[in-house]
Amino acid sequence: MRIDDSPFKRVEEFKYLGTTLTNQNSIAEEIKSRLRSGNACYHLVQNLLSSRLLSKYFKIKIYRTVILPVVLYGCETWLLTLQEERKLRVFENMVLRRIFGPRRDEVMGEWRRLHNEELNDLYSSPNIVRVIKLRRMRWTGHVARMSEERGCIGSWWENRRKRAHWGDLGVDAWIIL
Repeated sequence: MRIDDSPFKRVEEFKYLGTTLTNQNSIAEEIKSRLRSGNACYHLVQNLLSSRLLSKYFKIKIYRTVILPVVLYGCETWLLTLQEERKLRVFENMVLRRIFGPRRDEVMGEWRRLHNEELNDLYSSPNIVRVIKLRRMRWTGHVARMSEERGCIGSWWENRRKRAHWGDLGVDAWIIL
């Protein structure tokens, strides 16, 4: 392909604005890439996350401000399968286990890893999958309110009094959520 006498070759995947795009429009490679980046970030701060000198509150702040943005970059456009949701939850649980540390079993008196339910109880914020769904919903609202000049499906904001609910947008918005 040529544009303005410049040749372009066809590729299977490429990075654009930090996001991996594939010719199959698969988000799996992007999620793998984001998890690799998040894992690298996690390994850079894992000594801080396991330190006894820092409070749990501060460690969670480090997770939310340093690691989570790296993993969730561009997540507003992700359509997650159950397998991808599971991978994201496994990653988050790995980080949370480092933050909260092991627990001493009251019956056996031995140290053990925290179970997923215990992590959910200790970490009061929404899990990573819920955060992605909330961001997608917020992004969908932004797109719905865009004007037609910006290449959007319609001018929702200007006609908001005419529409009763999301289903009236002319797009099945719930499928992408």
